Amino acid sequence: MAPLRQPVFRMLWLAWLAANMTMWMNEVASAWLMTSLTENAFMVAMVQAASTLPVFLLGLPSGALADIVDRRRYFALTQVWAGLVAILLAALAFADALTAPLLLVLTFANGITMAMRWPVFAAIVPELVPRHDLPAALALNGIAANMSRVIGPVIAGALLAGAGSAYVFLLNAALSVIAFVLILRWRSEPKISALPGERFFAAMRVGLQHVKQSPRMRTVLVRTFLFFLQATSLTALLPLIARRMEDGGPGAFTLLLAAMGTGALIMALNLTRLRRHIERDTMVYWGTCVHAVAAVATVLSPNLWFAVPAMAVAGMAWIGTANSMTVSAQLALPDWVRARGMSIYQMALMGGGAAGAALWGYVAHLSSVPTSIIAAAVLGPMMLLLTKRQGAGGIVDEDLTPAAPTGAAPPPVIDIEPNEGPVMVAIEYLIAPENARTFNAVMHETRLARLRQGALSWGLFRDISQAGRYIEYFLDENWIEHQRRLEHFTAADLELRNRRLAFHIGEEPPRTRRYIGETIRGFGAAPRR
Repeated sequence: MAPLRQPVFRMLWLAWLAANMTMWMNEVASAWLMTSLTENAFMVAMVQAASTLPVFLLGLPSGALADIVDRRRYFALTQVWAGLVAILLAALAFADALTAPLLLVLTFANGITMAMRWPVFAAIVPELVPRHDLPAALALNGIAANMSRVIGPVIAGALLAGAGSAYVFLLNAALSVIAFVLILRWRSEPKISALPGERFFAAMRVGLQHVKQSPRMRTVLVRTFLFFLQATSLTALLPLIARRMEDGGPGAFTLLLAAMGTGALIMALNLTRLRRHIERDTMVYWGTCVHAVAAVATVLSPNLWFAVPAMAVAGMAWIGTANSMTVSAQLALPDWVRARGMSIYQMALMGGGAAGAALWGYVAHLSSVPTSIIAAAVLGPMMLLLTKRQGAGGIVDEDLTPAAPTGAAPPPVIDIEPNEGPVMVAIEYLIAPENARTFNAVMHETRLARLRQGALSWGLFRDISQAGRYIEYFLDENWIEHQRRLEHFTAADLELRNRRLAFHIGEEPPRTRRYIGETIRGFGAAPRR
């Protein structure tokens, strides 16, 4: 609970709680409303797919914006959009004008809110708490998400039973306004940089490249997609499970969701203790298998007395697995690319959820709901075996705090336009022949680091006229991006630089040369990169 002692984190945490309540209330009301509009299992499951698909489609653009614009205003704007969608849903529900296709369209529009909101909040949290409090802060975010999973469905279920779905959407609009006010009360510190802001498409390219060149992030993304591909079968088909029970109905659906949220809340409160004994990788293994068993127990339960505890266990496994992968992703990303990296993580999460909802809904339509959930439960652990040898959290985390690089580069003696480029950097090393193999391994790490920072290409060459002489080169897009590299420097980059220099045996430090791309006069074309 330590992060909640900080007023700014506490205020934004409350805004996050309110925002998540609107999400769950909307999902409960929409899912249940769809069962009254159609009995098609595929259309019912598509409610969850429609709410998560925007995150997959818009996650990266949203993350790029969150990294290059004012995060406070952007966060507040997400709640404006949520309020407008909620008002439109309420108006159409009051007028009894909602159809199944129209409900899916508006559910997709509401999902855009999550696509916009999640990356920016994920990027804000590490700015508000010290690094050692980050796992606790992320667990608190999980608590907020699962408190909303309990409170939201309970309120939505009560309104569904007593008043109707229109009042759920109306309450969502009010909660969106409350979250908007809380966000505006936050006075964020603007980022100070002498360089102009990153360009939108360039920011997306760098974000994708950073994740692509990060082995840990790649493993996290694969595991996240596979877990949610499996886990979504239970939540996507839960309205049909509740409706088909002997004592089923809106109350049963609400109770099952609340049970899952309660289980997740209990697990979130105990994650800090469990972390002392269980590594993140182990938590992912056990969480995937336990969730599969709990999902099968839920769908085969004859009544609520058996289904409710099974849903609570599923909630525990869900938050334990999801939190482990979220912490691994956060600790693998430096701050300058955090929103983009977490948006790609969110794309994997919601992409798996959307694909799972559509896949298992279609399987249920062709066969039955129990068959679909049992198939998902078998597939999940089997897919996990494919990544068993790849660790996402069992190794020591890198120190990605910002650091100033040592040794300033000399200023250019020619005039260079900000967007002129590409820029090529060549560094000359002199290495003892017996150290060639270990030097090569360090340069492999260097390649990944340069590319993660946004380099267009990288290479290492040996001099055929002098044994032990190596030339490293890399290309930056333009002069501004070359200078921006210094702002992206972290403590891990500094440590890697020191390891490279330890191999150099020359009397002088490695010689560094920088070159700017030259247009060939008479042809008007830039040189090949």
